[in-house]
Amino acid sequence: MNPAERWQGTGARLGFELPPTLLAELVSAYAEPHRAYHTLQHLSECFAHLDASPEPPEDPAALELALWFHDAIYDTQRNDNESRSAAWARRALVGLDPERLDRIEQLVLVTRHAAAPTTRDQELLLDVDLSILGAPAPRFEEYEAQVRIEYGWVPDEAYRSARGRILRGFLERPALFHTPYFASRFEQTARVNLMRSLVRLEAV
Repeated sequence: MNPAERWQGTGARLGFELPPTLLAELVSAYAEPHRAYHTLQHLSECFAHLDASPEPPEDPAALELALWFHDAIYDTQRNDNESRSAAWARRALVGLDPERLDRIEQLVLVTRHAAAPTTRDQELLLDVDLSILGAPAPRFEEYEAQVRIEYGWVPDEAYRSARGRILRGFLERPALFHTPYFASRFEQTARVNLMRSLVRLEAV
C-alpha cells in the first residue's frame, strides 16, 4: 500500500482534503519501534481485504478513516488503546460533520472486540481486523510471532497462559466473522490456525 495514495483516496471519498501532516503522524505512529504486528503491514492488509470485499460499506469514508485510526495508539501495557485512538480521531477530524465523527469514533471503539457490532460497517470493520486469523499458515505463524514480540516484556509462562485464554475465547465463539464474504473465505482456516497455535502453546 502506498500510504499517500490511499490517504488521498480516503479524502476523495470523504469530499474533504485530509491534511498530509496528519498522515505523517499516523505513519509515524504505526512505525513505532515497539510494534511488530500493529504496523503499516497490518493496515495495508486490512485495506486489501476491505477492497476485496463485495459487500459495500454504508459509509466508505468513515470506515476507511476508522481503519486508519483503529490502532493509531498502541501500547501493550495499557488497556485503553482503542478509546485513546478514537479520541485522537475525534480531535484530528474535528472539521467533519458531527454525525460522521460519531460514526468514526464508534467504529474505532468496536475494535476492542468486546461488544457485538450494531451496524453493517462495524461488522465489516471487525471482519477486516480479524482477517489475519484466516491467513495462510505461514502468515498466521508470522503474526503469532509478531504478537509475542510486542509482548516481549511478559514472561513466557504468563504469556502462554494469557495467549491461550485469548485463543480459546476465539474458538468458543459460534462464529468468528459476521459478513458472508469473510465467513466463507476465512472462518474454517481461522479455526484451524487457532487450534494449531493453542495446541502448540499447551504442549510446552
